Amino acid sequence: MAGQRKTILITGCSSGIGYDAAHGLSSHGWRVLATCRKPADCARLEAEGLESFPLDYSDEDSIATAVDETLSRTGGTLDAVFNNGAFGIPGLLEDMPRDALRSIFETNFFGQHDLTRRLIPTFRAQGRGRILMNSSILGFAALAWRGAYNSTKFAMEGWADTLRLEMRGTGIHVILIEPGPITSEIRRKSIPHFERWIDPSASARAADYERRLKPRLYNAGKTPDRFELPARAVTDAVEAALVAAKPRARYRITTPTKLAALGKRLLPTSLTDAILSRA
Repeated sequence: MAGQRKTILITGCSSGIGYDAAHGLSSHGWRVLATCRKPADCARLEAEGLESFPLDYSDEDSIATAVDETLSRTGGTLDAVFNNGAFGIPGLLEDMPRDALRSIFETNFFGQHDLTRRLIPTFRAQGRGRILMNSSILGFAALAWRGAYNSTKFAMEGWADTLRLEMRGTGIHVILIEPGPITSEIRRKSIPHFERWIDPSASARAADYERRLKPRLYNAGKTPDRFELPARAVTDAVEAALVAAKPRARYRITTPTKLAALGKRLLPTSLTDAILSRA
């Protein structure tokens, strides 16, 4: 592949991490196929000079069509995929309907499994490929009020660890990207999902929704989180994982992510629970 322009498929590129990764990798010589759920966002990215087409993780036909489009554009090859698209449903697990969990797992987990599974034959035929999964600090350190999102990311971590073992010796690398607080639109975009699925007034902890969750949710972006980094920090980690001769299994981004990983290894559960319950 020396001297050839490499190609990556990135999902969830309408804003935030995916948007920055698409533009950042493109500016560094990668051919980027940037997908979005909404065609209007794809048109905007096309106007900005990127190749873009729709992919909706919750729709199997959309995933199949996007894979066909990818391989048609590349002549049947692909160097890497970055599974990035996801959303959150803030709220307490005791207030989370079953269908809400189904909804978030379709996008954050099942859709990513489906897309990756459809691309593995191409990677196998080439004898190489990189599968990058955008996980989170919430994939190994659970926080209250984020149970639905936590659950999908914990599932992703176990899935990726298993796939990494199953891909040994194939030339296919499976890599987890684990950001902490990153400047993005995910909190603002979670509001419609919260309003669809959660009825705070019916909760046993209605007062806590008013006091703790709603101010943070509806004031998203007005006050950056402590230790928050720009999306560029994730793009840098993604690029490092793509170009490393022997990529790491995990790339941890932001101070909280690194401290949480250390704390989970060294501290008793009772102490980590006390620390994380204040976050």
